[in-house]
Amino acid sequence: MQELVGYAAASLTTVAFIPQAHKVYKTNETKDLSLTLFVTFSLGVFMWLIYGVLLDSIPMVIANTMTLSLSLYILYKKINGLNKEKSI
Repeated sequence: MQELVGYAAASLTTVAFIPQAHKVYKTNETKDLSLTLFVTFSLGVFMWLIYGVLLDSIPMVIANTMTLSLSLYILYKKINGLNKEKSI
């Protein structure tokens, strides 16, 4: 039962990030996104990933790997967009 709850939670939190990542991909626009939020969130998800590895929790590792990938993609696009704004 614990693993089932873990997989359900992992699926929901990971799927929640897909629309934002998809919107950034389609529009290439991140100016309304908070850099501080995505830096802090990415660090937090990275820590959850490490915690999942230490606990040997497959759902936690899978979910946080996927969520971290999406978050880092958005963060990369955000930083890249800021650099382009500064160079103009």
